[in-house]
Amino acid sequence: MKGLSDKNATQLTPLKKTYSVADKKVTWESGKLWLLINGTVTMRDEGDNILFVTTGIKEVWLNEQAGFFPLVCDYQEKYYATGKIWGNRFMKREWRPSESATLTARMIDRPIRPMFPKWIINDTQVIATVFSSDGTKELGFWGITGASLGLLMAGAPFEGPVSAVKIALTQDGSYIYDPTEVEEDVAKLSLIVAGTIDAITMVEAGAKEISNTEMVDALAYAHTLIKTLCEAQLDYIADYKKAFWESKVTPSFNLPDSSLYAEVEKFLTMEKLEVLYNKGKKEFQKALNTLDVEVTEYLQENSLVPEELLESDPKLSFVWDLVYKRVKVVMRKNILENERRLDGRKLDEVREVIGEVWFLPRTHGSAMFQRGMTQVVNITTLGWPGDVQLVDGMMPESEKRYIHHYNFPPYSVWEVRMMRWVGRREIGHGRLAERALEPVLPSAENFPYMMRSVSEVTTCNGSSSMASVCGSSMSLMHAWVPLTAPVAGVAMGMIYDDETGAYKILSDIQAQEDFLWDMDFKVARTPKGITAMQLDVKVKGLAMNVFKEAFAQWETATSYILEQMWKVVSKPSEKLSPYAPLIMSMVVPQWKIREIIGKWWENIQRIQKEYGVDISIEDDGTTTITAETQAWGEKAIAEINEILWTPEVGYKDTGKVVKIIEWVGAIVEFKWKNSGMIHISKLSTERVTNIEDVVKKDDSVEFEIIQVDLMKGRIGMKLIKKL
Repeated sequence: MKGLSDKNATQLTPLKKTYSVADKKVTWESGKLWLLINGTVTMRDEGDNILFVTTGIKEVWLNEQAGFFPLVCDYQEKYYATGKIWGNRFMKREWRPSESATLTARMIDRPIRPMFPKWIINDTQVIATVFSSDGTKELGFWGITGASLGLLMAGAPFEGPVSAVKIALTQDGSYIYDPTEVEEDVAKLSLIVAGTIDAITMVEAGAKEISNTEMVDALAYAHTLIKTLCEAQLDYIADYKKAFWESKVTPSFNLPDSSLYAEVEKFLTMEKLEVLYNKGKKEFQKALNTLDVEVTEYLQENSLVPEELLESDPKLSFVWDLVYKRVKVVMRKNILENERRLDGRKLDEVREVIGEVWFLPRTHGSAMFQRGMTQVVNITTLGWPGDVQLVDGMMPESEKRYIHHYNFPPYSVWEVRMMRWVGRREIGHGRLAERALEPVLPSAENFPYMMRSVSEVTTCNGSSSMASVCGSSMSLMHAWVPLTAPVAGVAMGMIYDDETGAYKILSDIQAQEDFLWDMDFKVARTPKGITAMQLDVKVKGLAMNVFKEAFAQWETATSYILEQMWKVVSKPSEKLSPYAPLIMSMVVPQWKIREIIGKWWENIQRIQKEYGVDISIEDDGTTTITAETQAWGEKAIAEINEILWTPEVGYKDTGKVVKIIEWVGAIVEFKWKNSGMIHISKLSTERVTNIEDVVKKDDSVEFEIIQVDLMKGRIGMKLIKKL
């Protein structure tokens, strides 16, 4: 706030206004806290949830050579917001951002960044901080609206307002705005949508196999709420300017010198740029580099570079930007007017798909999925129920029994650079793939394993995140996981002409096309419906019918991919990998529990130690056996089954005489200390007067059971022969 000092700071009257969105009220307040930063707003609902959003913009000490917009978005979860003291005995301070906070920060960035002018270099920061939470819902999507408000207050060169909403589509077809996590869990669709008054610009969605129509209708409904919030922002900013004063940020730019673009355009004719078509990724880049050299030589040989420009940039590094601009113009023109793509594919054509399972023999499940050059190796690891990941953050502790990790090493894109820890991109792509598979996973009751899926991107030429979805689906089924349906995904692009409104939708965009798009559209689905969606749009005023057309073209593309996946693995494997842990549940008769446990737990302890298993027996007889490998687990189960064995008439076996009862018979002990008696009359077909004439104590004998009385615990036998 301009003109603020210690003399007037305590006299400020905050601006506080409440607005209705759907059936809920939101309150915004400014001028009370965070007085020195450019723009700040306190956002509150009726459930004591409070999010502070601050926006700061530098106007001095800028990096004038910056080649990108230095925008930083952060999302902070404060544990005191939910009344928690986090950490361990040695550390209680909030530490590095959680995975959830990282994904939220990335989500705030995506719809805010495109609303700034190109080439701007003012360092800009958005910090969204949760200060109070009832612990029932995430507040991250509020940060998008809060960032827009703060930037408008600051007078930034920001083409807002931008607002965001979260809605849930219930099983009965109704919508819930700003749902709780419980409401999200049981909903058919959970959707975060950001946009302006004119258009939707970003979508994050997780769904339980919903139809295209349901998704489009939900987007349309979400946009009506976005318009309400955008209009509320305009109303609030108008009162803010009256209550305080109007701020204005002076933007700075690192504009590329385009004075020679006409010469570059003249030199790089449509015919000369033909060299870029029908090339692989490496060959395309080499051809592009050659064009850069040729244009530089052309400008130098014809003395077209002004002296002052040559002095400031003797290497003529600006030429690259001009070549890039010309290539982009020609490629977009070829697509819009001639439906001609770089690699010669039709607009709706997907690159060839191949796959393979049992790619890594010692892992529990593995698959290789390849679409064109894009190649992902996916590995599934199964764990015991005790391996579930505990999610301990600001919100109440929860568990994850399925996690998806995505790795994007430098070699996958023909680069040589230092390996670092996973960044926001890897975390975001992993979460997208995770969200796509969650609706088809088996329940814990039907499949008690913890599941970890890792996507190793070995080669990337576009849409490795969607390749990870496909590879994960194949790998999970190969690992014996009974998915309810396979899941496939593909990335779509769109080229849009602002002047004419003409557009073309591209299926399965490759890396060389990635910089052309005005819409990036990633959707995953089963044969039945959508499970996940991510959308980013750069253009304004995108009509809803474009989404409908994109969905139709995308469905055709994913149908082809599902068909190819089906050829590789059409159903879950029939048996578990011999190297995977074995988890088995069985019901033991209550009267047999004591026998399995043994005296002082000796049986259980011996089996657990001998076979490396863990055995849990409930009071009702429910017994769970977990083993590190299938082989050891089967041995333990076989031994338990031996203990559970029930004698039957006609059963033959061998045993040891442990006692002689004079004039009555011989007691024989056999498997698992079961015992029966061979009556004196059953020792021989002839009359026996002295038992020890036939058998003695410690003799081994072969017998047959001729009588069983389980109620009295009696087993009658006859002697077959003495051994």
